Amino acid sequence: MGILLLMILVSVSLGALFLFLFFLGYKKGQFDEDESPAVRMLKDDKKNKDKIDS
Repeated sequence: MGILLLMILVSVSLGALFLFLFFLGYKKGQFDEDESPAVRMLKDDKKNKDKIDS
């Protein structure tokens, strides 16, 4: 029974740690990028477009 209590405490504390780290990253702006690389590649580059036109 003691090992069960220990495993519950460890799993809850790990969950709380990961939740804290997530909110810390969110507060620092790590997840603020609006465009993903997949969307960014679909936009036209002005430099490349000018080279193709001339």
